[in-house]
Amino acid sequence: MNAVLHARIAYGAPNAAQRTPRNTEYDAFARATRALTDANAPDATPASRAEALTRNRRLWTVLATDLAGDGNGLPTDLRATLLGLAQFVLNHSEQVMAGSETLQPLIDVNMAIMRGLRGEGGG
Repeated sequence: MNAVLHARIAYGAPNAAQRTPRNTEYDAFARATRALTDANAPDATPASRAEALTRNRRLWTVLATDLAGDGNGLPTDLRATLLGLAQFVLNHSEQVMAGSETLQPLIDVNMAIMRGLRGEGGG
């Protein structure tokens, strides 16, 4: 028996009907933010830093593509704000790779998005 089968027996198969798009987005941001946080540790390697930045940029690129699409149901002003954040994240990531900026602002932006996805107000 493989590990996946053991996990399904122990925990049951995941029920996709219980997953909302908001939960899926939150989980994607949580994974990317965890990678950035780990890469921000003093003992992090340059490879882990590059990997975390790549993961986060990929997430924000997918988000920006969705936001720019005609089928996105968010209000126009919120879409514009999120697209602006996406641009900031992509630009700041380049600066981090060049060594002129830190990861912390990217972590902060992701944490703010996660709070919003949880329905928490404020910053």
